[in-house]
Amino acid sequence: MNTFRIKSNAKINLALNIIGKKVNLHKIESIVSFIDLYDLIYLKRIKEKNHQISFKGKFSKNIQKKNSVSNLLKLLDQKNLLDKKKFKIKIVKNIPQKSGMGGGSMNAASLINFFIKKKMLKLKKNEMTKITNQIGSDVILGINPSNTILFSNNKIKKYKGNIKLYVLVVKPSFGCSTKFIYSKVKSFSKPQFSSSMQKMFSLKYLKNLNNDLEIIAFKKYPKLKRIKSFLLTTQNNKFVRMSGSGSSIVAYFYSKKACDNAYRQFKRKFNGVWCIKSKTI
Repeated sequence: MNTFRIKSNAKINLALNIIGKKVNLHKIESIVSFIDLYDLIYLKRIKEKNHQISFKGKFSKNIQKKNSVSNLLKLLDQKNLLDKKKFKIKIVKNIPQKSGMGGGSMNAASLINFFIKKKMLKLKKNEMTKITNQIGSDVILGINPSNTILFSNNKIKKYKGNIKLYVLVVKPSFGCSTKFIYSKVKSFSKPQFSSSMQKMFSLKYLKNLNNDLEIIAFKKYPKLKRIKSFLLTTQNNKFVRMSGSGSSIVAYFYSKKACDNAYRQFKRKFNGVWCIKSKTI
């Protein structure tokens, strides 16, 4: 059986507004892109009764047996959407857990994309929405990953093309619990993304936006605020923002040189903190 190699790219929230709350979930709107940091998924079909899932790599520790990938496969099996096919899946985790970059959710989305591409899976739009929501609210963002606007009504608009930004991604040793961060939301923003336009991915537009969850995360973890404050002092940064519910902080640059310089500055100041240079895709 052939072994397939799938890239599962990290997503970043260029902006995120909390605009209300439904019964259990908050209503958000967000501008999302993807970067050239990715987990690697190795997949091959096997003649076994059960799927085999394993995780390797620097950020593979403490991943629970029940996870986004196992939940996806269980759901597809229950609906017999894979025609009883079973797979051996090994995932090399390069995206930090609890970083706000959607590592696990993007793994699930990448597998859905693969199954559809290989014509092993056929899903109507409403079926896709239902399945992805059952796995995780941000899984849908990784279906055919590209620049994405998520509206407050859960509708999604995707744009082709790269916004061409270099990024310095910083992730301290601790992660942020999405459940905890959202539980502390007490106020809401007014919706800003009423219509989708390509200009929403322009630097002029993005730099004036925010991530509403930063206030909560910074209060809980003051080190995140110190990291952001330092990154704002680096030369030629265009803006600095937390992704998702944290704990990754991302600095954005026009040039690779500026990003490289910021990386060296940061390592001198915070030598023990994980960081990586990347770029939008």
